[in-house]
Amino acid sequence: MLTLTACGGDGDSSDDSSSTSGASASATATADTGGGSGGTTATSDELQGSWLATTGGKAVALVVNGRQAGLFSTGGTVCSGTAGKESGARTIRLTCTDGSKDRATGTVDSVNKTSLKITWSGGLGQETYTKSEGGTLPSGLPTATLGS
Repeated sequence: MLTLTACGGDGDSSDDSSSTSGASASATATADTGGGSGGTTATSDELQGSWLATTGGKAVALVVNGRQAGLFSTGGTVCSGTAGKESGARTIRLTCTDGSKDRATGTVDSVNKTSLKITWSGGLGQETYTKSEGGTLPSGLPTATLGS
């Protein structure tokens, strides 16, 4: 079984960048410089929640909580960063602990109640995520490699 947790702040958006850790704070602090806080918050609301995908036979979970974003893969990849509006586009910026740049910057192509499409600027290209409802994983995710 795959268990996901996300740490959140007290909801005060004025100190969001100080609650991110180490390299991700400096790499992502500039992610919402365009459009002001109103535009960033509205964009993040559309992305809010847990999104799941299967890429290369591995389960991938993207969690957006306000302007904070985290990504976890069954291959061991753990990334943190921001989600917001940048130059008029909804953008996700992540820094991964394993140094991977595959999902460093993603542009949201579309989002609705059940589906999220992101094009990553790294070699990964486009990924399609399904919204996780009620804290449960959707059927069809690989289980043989979970936790390894």
